[in-house]
Amino acid sequence: MEINSINAAVFTKMFLAGAANLDAKKEWINELNVFPVPDGDTGTNMSMTILSAAKEVEALKNPDLKSLAKAISSGSLRGARGNSGVILSQLFRGFAKVIAEYEVITVPVMARAMEKASETAYKAVMKPKEGTILTVAKGAAQKGMELKETTEDLLAFLEAVVKEADRVLRKTPDMLPVLKQVGVVDSGGQGLVEVMRGAFFALQGREIAFPVSSSEHTDAKDVRASSYIDAQANQEIKFSYCTQFLIMSEKPFSEKKEREFKAYLEEIGDSIVVVADDEIVKVHVHTNDPGLAMQRGLTYGSLTTIIIENMKLERDEKVSAMKEKEMQRAVAAVPEQTPKEPEKEMGFVAVSIGEGLDEIFKGLGADYIIEGGQTMNPSTEDVLSAVSKVSAKCVFILPNNKNIILAANQAASLCEDKEVIVIPTKTIPQGITALVNFIPDQSVKENEEHMNEEISRIKTGQVTYAVRDTEIDDKEIHQGDYMGIGDQSILAAGTDRKAVVFDMISQMVDEDSALISIYYGKEGSREEAEEFAERLEQDYPDLEVEINEGGQPIYYYIVSVE
Repeated sequence: MEINSINAAVFTKMFLAGAANLDAKKEWINELNVFPVPDGDTGTNMSMTILSAAKEVEALKNPDLKSLAKAISSGSLRGARGNSGVILSQLFRGFAKVIAEYEVITVPVMARAMEKASETAYKAVMKPKEGTILTVAKGAAQKGMELKETTEDLLAFLEAVVKEADRVLRKTPDMLPVLKQVGVVDSGGQGLVEVMRGAFFALQGREIAFPVSSSEHTDAKDVRASSYIDAQANQEIKFSYCTQFLIMSEKPFSEKKEREFKAYLEEIGDSIVVVADDEIVKVHVHTNDPGLAMQRGLTYGSLTTIIIENMKLERDEKVSAMKEKEMQRAVAAVPEQTPKEPEKEMGFVAVSIGEGLDEIFKGLGADYIIEGGQTMNPSTEDVLSAVSKVSAKCVFILPNNKNIILAANQAASLCEDKEVIVIPTKTIPQGITALVNFIPDQSVKENEEHMNEEISRIKTGQVTYAVRDTEIDDKEIHQGDYMGIGDQSILAAGTDRKAVVFDMISQMVDEDSALISIYYGKEGSREEAEEFAERLEQDYPDLEVEINEGGQPIYYYIVSVE
């Protein structure tokens, strides 16, 4: 059998089959992770992202490729969760842009769409890293461009492309040492292969049931979800200001304009991202003179959503990863309160997990709490919804988890009626510090700079248990062992929980430390935390020690040192 073209009806089946195959494999994908902690989310985040798009696709009546492309692009963008979900949404966005121009999909169209998908995803990531989902997408796209010259059969084309994607996936441990050390492939790349494989099966005529209409499990509270931390090395910052803005262009932003603008930005900075979508252009650059970037941007249209972050004390992404094991999202917001007072200048949305931590954030002035963090990742839509409920001209978002920052940034770029600024808090203690250092009398810019500076001073440690045997960071870890995980690596491991806690804290304290804060979780206890505090006060008489009820799951204790 040979298939030379695909119409919208066939491609709808293929997309839904890809979603179903990913959803069926999400638990396995969650477990492909370098850290053996009892929480993981790559499979869950990617599944929930594609399910968001699939629901919009299922709602279409007799779609053509243009309407189908719009549903896939907008649905995945708003439903994107975590780094893996955001990148998957960008792959769909690029793919959809190409197929929207045609009435049927042929081999050349499919190849161009795959190439555009890879390009769009790479452009969207500030510092693309090889050995990830991006590498798998690029390998598949390159194979597609080769095959379009030799075959018109979409079945043969897709079979070869899926095989190539799987081959590139198996090579990811050779590109990322942290994957090779543990002996796993990249989980995001595996998720992408499952989407492609499911779509190919559907084209072959195989039946893959898609559970959108009966997907109560996507909101079930007893299913587990969690977070995933990419591995990335620390680097010295060459350019001080992370500058982001949107250009509202009255004329189409051509590829020539995009090349010229990017060439100029490369003269004044690095980490260039320029993403054009119809009349909106998203710009990101690290530079020492944000004014030059904005002045050039003004030549293409009016500017909006301007964000300038001082990065001189920030570090790059952390070299760590979190074990992926399924725990499905359960988003619960603080009861909505309709503000009686006039709109204020600045407000806060904070991501939190645990009743104790929720109360701490509310007590410090957070206007709205999104349930999430280490054990569940809110989507872009969840963040947008929370922002809309805050009666303020400018809303600061505190993601409090590295894996939520991309979704928060995506929400910020989509918000049209108020200024939204993401303070890149990667841990709960960083979020608390940001709120503590908020000064209402200062300007938005002054508060942004001050909070960014203060969160860089916080060290965070988290104590949990291992769900499997592994060896990482030169430590042999057995299933059931306790682990003390720091900002960049596993600091301590062993069978004695108290010993692990003290070992972890001893590596966090230095001569500049002044305060140790302990947040005990559901599986921890105040009594044990008080024992820790008593010994710490003896070991470090010059340091103040605080104990707080956190109520967080998974992690017995969260500890901060500042």
